[in-house]
Amino acid sequence: MAATLLHLAPGFGNAFANLHNARKANSGVVNVVGDHATHHLRYESPLKGDLTGISQAISHWTRVSPDAKTVADDGAAAIRAARSNNGQVATLILPANTAWDPAIGPAVHETLPPVTRPSMAEIEAAARRLTLENAALIVGGEALFGRLRELAGKIASRTGCRLLADTLIPRISKGAGSAKIEQLVYPITPKIGQMEKLASLTLLGTNRPVAFFAYPDKPSVPEPPACTISELCTPEMDIAWTIEALADAVGVSARTQYQSYALDLPDIPSGQLTLEKVGQALAALIPENAVLCNEAITSGASVMPPTKTARPHDVLGGTGGAIGYSLPCAVGAAIACPDRKIIALTGDGSAMYTLQSLWTMARESLDITVIIFANRGYQILRHELANVGVDSYGQNASAMFDIEAPLIDWVSLARGHGVSGARADDMESFCTALQAGLQSEGPCLIEVTCP
Repeated sequence: MAATLLHLAPGFGNAFANLHNARKANSGVVNVVGDHATHHLRYESPLKGDLTGISQAISHWTRVSPDAKTVADDGAAAIRAARSNNGQVATLILPANTAWDPAIGPAVHETLPPVTRPSMAEIEAAARRLTLENAALIVGGEALFGRLRELAGKIASRTGCRLLADTLIPRISKGAGSAKIEQLVYPITPKIGQMEKLASLTLLGTNRPVAFFAYPDKPSVPEPPACTISELCTPEMDIAWTIEALADAVGVSARTQYQSYALDLPDIPSGQLTLEKVGQALAALIPENAVLCNEAITSGASVMPPTKTARPHDVLGGTGGAIGYSLPCAVGAAIACPDRKIIALTGDGSAMYTLQSLWTMARESLDITVIIFANRGYQILRHELANVGVDSYGQNASAMFDIEAPLIDWVSLARGHGVSGARADDMESFCTALQAGLQSEGPCLIEVTCP
């Protein structure tokens, strides 16, 4: 669980994009937001805003403490709300006078409400369904890492079903030893191709896959019309119990084998810089137990595939589509796991939204290697234009997607925030900078000049 400390309506607004990502990820977050003193709210002061309304647009739970005597109980209730249903966003608004008025002692939150479970009849029906031809099981949440990921692999091995994961997922284990899983791609047309033969899709700990946007003459959902969708376990339900019960129902045992990725480290590449070679370099050099915070939206399609056979590591991804995710995510990961190497992958456009994270990395001496893919534009928007049938556009429209007049000097920006920086325009310079970053402690930044 995480906590934020924010200031009035404008301050809450600054946090909105990544709180949206947190909500989509089922992250437990308590926001403590200061507001004007209750007697001051009658006046139209500069920072006054509809704080409750803003909170209710993004939070599962919102409460305003009326006076200092209720703060302890309200705080305990906020923690309970954030820990409920596998993680929620809870916001506690504290008027300024609660800081100076008399208060009472601490409080302990009540027992969490029980998470719901599917019935045994639903478990047994799912077990039968997964043995049928062209069946798939798509898993999410805690079923994407650790022991439950292994169980998912064993269920797929036992039943013969395909094992899938959605496109945008908050956390997934990757590298050697992890159960093989097929992750759905971002573009709708190839995603439809991935699912075109499915006769049934069972959802466990995740929502139904859907297109990122609506497109002319293309469906909003990628599965074929005849495919049966079965919602066995929503993200808010008891994922661990469900996957364990399903494993028992299909006959999984401790001896059941499953397909996993073998360790296969590529040679360190050299020569001309390409995104595919950057992926090979990462796969060769990622330390065991590292954490990758991935927001390389267009570049990542070429960079990430080789990492499937790297040393075991975790990947954290933005689930809500709000850009500016990777750098603050890396800060949070480094604070939560100071013994693990953190690698942030992001595009130049996304990184500009939360550039101040570099200063926090330097201030806290966080062990983070930031890799900026400087493709000089919001390339994802060009892809989206093509998806709606726009094949050509004018100079002004093109300029709206460019980040090159003027060019952003990421090395200078890093140094200005107290972070060492290097620019890579060939594979030798990239691999040298990456090795130096991974072998040293503290933050560093590598600007990759994308071809």
